[in-house]
Amino acid sequence: MLQQYRYHLLLHLIIFMWGFTGILGKLIHLDALLIVWHRLWIAALALAVYMYFTKKMIFPKGKTLFWTIVVGLVVALHWLTFYTAIQMSTASLGILCLSTTTLHVTWLEPLIMRKRFSKIEFAMGLLVIGGIYFVAHDFKGEELKALGFGLVSALCAGIFSVANGKLAQQTQTPGLSLTELTTGFVALSLFFISQGKLNLELFQMTASDFYWLLFLGVLCTSFAFLATVNIVKQLGAFSVSLSINLEPIYTIILAIILLKEHKLLQTSFYWGAAMILMVVLANGIWKHQQRKLDTNYGNAI
Repeated sequence: MLQQYRYHLLLHLIIFMWGFTGILGKLIHLDALLIVWHRLWIAALALAVYMYFTKKMIFPKGKTLFWTIVVGLVVALHWLTFYTAIQMSTASLGILCLSTTTLHVTWLEPLIMRKRFSKIEFAMGLLVIGGIYFVAHDFKGEELKALGFGLVSALCAGIFSVANGKLAQQTQTPGLSLTELTTGFVALSLFFISQGKLNLELFQMTASDFYWLLFLGVLCTSFAFLATVNIVKQLGAFSVSLSINLEPIYTIILAIILLKEHKLLQTSFYWGAAMILMVVLANGIWKHQQRKLDTNYGNAI
């Protein structure tokens, strides 16, 4: 019992750290491209060190390797658009846009995982879009652009989430993640080379920026990934996925406390946010009920 509570506590600590990643888009005084580039190499290095000492140097091959590289590019694009949205607007907006990932998963899973299309999940996704309307109906200029970047980030998140579910069936997950992180790092490095900007100036930053980047790359990315894999084994996928739905709530609370974003947001934002969060939580509870029904049906057979 105590062991199980320990894993629950660790899970919420990780979700809290994930919620904090949006706040870091404001606390780190670098542009989005640099934040993502540093996050990629720091996370990849930390994961490589772990794999070396645990003797788990197993990587995807053949067709799996090709699709892992593609997904690595999508991961980099997801982080880049996510931090761009936050820097153009607020951390709260960035994380709420990310909540629309659920809608994309409903149509991506039938295509990639060959699962049956769910009308209920799609309807819930449309309700999320309704929440986004309340959040952004009076947006204009930079805020509207930020919304666009945030929604692209959510699409990318849906693609790599579903694709990783498929790829993880064909190779070990540490090697899969390291390949994706390395791919994103190489892609952004090539971009810097093409711009003549791959030099030591990329490492010019304040001490606080450096420490926040270490926190983001090592703890929020590499450690969080490795710990989550173990937590899923102990608590089950549903408990983890349902708890992760609390990430937007943590981010908004942190944004209000640390960034005073409540002074920047209209009442309609909170109505839309509440609508989105209720749909996300309802989706998790509905999936749990469906899983129980499927299990009971299987036992009856």
